[in-house]
Amino acid sequence: MRRLAGVVLIAAVSACGGGDAEVEDMSDTAPATEAPAPEAEAQIDDADIAAIVVTANSIDVRNGEIARERASDPRVREFAQTMITDHTAVNQSAQELVTRLGVTPTENDVSRSLQQSAEETQQRLSSLSGAEFDRAYMQNEVEYHQAVLSALDDTLIPNATNDELRQTLVSVRPAFQAHLEHAQSLLQELGGS
Repeated sequence: MRRLAGVVLIAAVSACGGGDAEVEDMSDTAPATEAPAPEAEAQIDDADIAAIVVTANSIDVRNGEIARERASDPRVREFAQTMITDHTAVNQSAQELVTRLGVTPTENDVSRSLQQSAEETQQRLSSLSGAEFDRAYMQNEVEYHQAVLSALDDTLIPNATNDELRQTLVSVRPAFQAHLEHAQSLLQELGGS
């Protein structure tokens, strides 16, 4: 779904279904989020990055909670629990780091946009059930993690001015890559793309 094309917005400012008509229809109804003008990129700082990271991880935790409750396939529920556990841990580490560094995450247009888009996505996911939910959730997770990886590589890491913050972002990247590969594999097993 294009919801976490919203996280690609992180990349512009600073963020986890072919063949299945139901999944494609759901993505087509997702609000497209466009990246802001390039000059916005220069305005990001560590406080903005911190808020975006916390928001993006919190969103995937909430999506995982919905999936843990609604998924029909035990593999999807297990994946959802992994997302809850891993993204909660990243947020705890991020909170500890920003506290130690004296950086206060600053809510910004990107974090607000991510939250608004997530609420719409979560509402759609909550209206689905069974195999339709499983495929839609996993498709969302694939796109989410692709967008987060792009944001990490293209914007978050390059724009982090604090070395420790930058290193933290670099160190969590392999986990996001592993999540993406797991989500892609599971989506394929479920009959998605």
